[in-house]
Amino acid sequence: KNMLKETIFAATQEIRRRLGAQDWCLSVFQDNAGVVTFNENYDVCIKVETHNRPSALEPYGGANTGLGGVIRDSLGTGLGAKPVCSTDVFCFAPFDIEPEDIPKGVLHPRTIARGVVAGVRDYGNRMGIPTVNGAVVFDERYLGNPLVFCGSVALLPRDKTFKQAKQGDYIVTLGGRTGLDGIHGATFSSAVLTEESETTSGGAVQIGNAITEKRVMDALLRARDSNLFTAVTDCGAGGFSSAVGEMGEKLGAEVWLDKAPLKYSGLSYTEIWISESQERMVLAVPPENWQAFLIICDEEQVEAATIGTFTGTGNLILKYLDTIVGNLSMEFLHAGRPKTSRLAKYIPKIEKPVNLPAPLNSNDLLKKILASPSVASKEWIIRQYDHEVQAGSVIKPLVGVHSDSPSDAAVTMPDLKSSKGLIVSNGINPSYSDGDPYYMAAGAIDEAIRNCIATGADPAHIAILDNFCWGNTNDPECLGDLVRTSIGCQEAALAFGTPFISGKDSLHNEFKYEKDGVQEKIRIPGTLLISALGQIENVEHAISMDLKSPGNFIYLVGQTYDELGGSHLLKILALQGGHFPKVNFVTAKQTHLAVHQTIKHHLVRSCHDLSEGGLAVAIAEMAFAGELGVELNLTPLIKQTGCSPETILFSESHSRYLLEVSPEKTHDLEAEFEHIPYVKLGLVTNSKRVRIQDHHQNWIIDEEINLLKKVWKHGIQF
Repeated sequence: KNMLKETIFAATQEIRRRLGAQDWCLSVFQDNAGVVTFNENYDVCIKVETHNRPSALEPYGGANTGLGGVIRDSLGTGLGAKPVCSTDVFCFAPFDIEPEDIPKGVLHPRTIARGVVAGVRDYGNRMGIPTVNGAVVFDERYLGNPLVFCGSVALLPRDKTFKQAKQGDYIVTLGGRTGLDGIHGATFSSAVLTEESETTSGGAVQIGNAITEKRVMDALLRARDSNLFTAVTDCGAGGFSSAVGEMGEKLGAEVWLDKAPLKYSGLSYTEIWISESQERMVLAVPPENWQAFLIICDEEQVEAATIGTFTGTGNLILKYLDTIVGNLSMEFLHAGRPKTSRLAKYIPKIEKPVNLPAPLNSNDLLKKILASPSVASKEWIIRQYDHEVQAGSVIKPLVGVHSDSPSDAAVTMPDLKSSKGLIVSNGINPSYSDGDPYYMAAGAIDEAIRNCIATGADPAHIAILDNFCWGNTNDPECLGDLVRTSIGCQEAALAFGTPFISGKDSLHNEFKYEKDGVQEKIRIPGTLLISALGQIENVEHAISMDLKSPGNFIYLVGQTYDELGGSHLLKILALQGGHFPKVNFVTAKQTHLAVHQTIKHHLVRSCHDLSEGGLAVAIAEMAFAGELGVELNLTPLIKQTGCSPETILFSESHSRYLLEVSPEKTHDLEAEFEHIPYVKLGLVTNSKRVRIQDHHQNWIIDEEINLLKKVWKHGIQF
């Protein structure tokens, strides 16, 4: 009857029931962001938004307002949370697509990427909010619909977590003025793009101004700390219509649309009501606090106006120049829409075995995978973001000897008076949706969790968010895949005990165009982004993935399988088929917990999760990050798995970690792994080479770390 409530919401309800009095979730799926407990003074909230359609038409403005909007989600949570860091994840088509192969009405992926990155960069940097975590995924099917995910993590005083507007409170708009920009933005975000969209829907793209939002934030947080308002929400999709409609659900409201500050004259009352102009918040301010509120706004140079009152009648009344132009009951507005039924049809994909050609040069394959766009360095993007502002950044987006190698997750200390930290990570691999969407979802959750754990998070206190970006769900098979994905989310969350606390979806991501008189369609792969918010008691105990000392041992923890489906190896070889990675929930949970215990007990010098590119890529990244070499022998793994050396090197099986362990700690470490698969693979060396030996004592990989790092750093030519 309600897919999300019966899968994702239901998982969270069950997890909270299990936790009982130990429940650390405070507000889930009811406010602008999900809220969990943090320390004795603060709670913490997180939200991730999509801003795909605007970014396809106007990349800079679309991404700019995407980040601005999700920051306002934090500001509109509880009685106002202070943003402490941001995240960004992008999905683009490859940059090497020839201009003549770009359909009419589509910008080149390189143009989109430059605009999107600049939009996120400028908004975050100008507001003084560090961007600490993200990812970039490439697939030809994002040509017509690039995906832009923007996230915000914020700190909320424990006595400000909940809100409730009261009868008689003024309805106050704070921040930017209302204009024609963004009208129909909400409906446009659910439309299928065509070659005409730039002409017909350009006005739906909002116009952002980070400096205005910074002033709004400063004024809002000051007013919050002075207890001057009873409720607040952001003015996002739907503009005043959704903001006032949501805040007044239990009360009723009377809105004076002619009192809204406008950018220019000439707007109709309908346009004022649904405009999505940016940098606007809506608050409930008791009349006796209005003058004190105005004084703060004047001091912070931000505009505020009274545009109505919460009435207690249960009705929504809209007025323009004292004429009633709208009259609806709140009950009808929130619950009056009849339920719709859609047909969902799931057709399991038949896995076909893949035969790797022989002979294979693993040295060359490793370099090609390191240079592939989804794996290669994103330093060009990361360096544009300020990840040090607010002084809380502990583990950065780039780590290692030269701070230029990939971190598994970001660790930040949001309350500088406390050593407790937040760990922010993500999991995404749309290639796996070409197999079984259920395990694509489970794999994304597993990846986000192990990225958190690899830097020190406690698996018992990890919250997750879902962002679905899908094709046209009017197609029963497309919807069937989405249902299958939702069930995967539900069962993985229950198995791991990781509650979903917020989410967002973006459907109908297709582009229709005409080519040589024939109607063509580009549909994105089913894409699920899982964002994870972990916690660590003391940030001094967080660890990074770069190798630390020669003579230390390298352990592989977790089971490797013949799972090359959707892998980078097959992409490089242009092969189809193979078994797609699956998640064994029982052994995965045991593995995550055991790895956490080794890190908690200070048995591990460095840790890196295995994901894209598998074992070979992970060990190469650890080596060139630490400017040290390694010598590994695959013989025990070949005996354990029965797989070929090439499969072991490049399989992308989930729930696996590489650990660096000093010799004196190996006994204690192995005791933690009594009930899970692990292998001691080899040693850290001074050689500055990655050397990997097969069961015949052949060096199947033998390469300088400087060369491996060079191809990784220059894989994407922006």
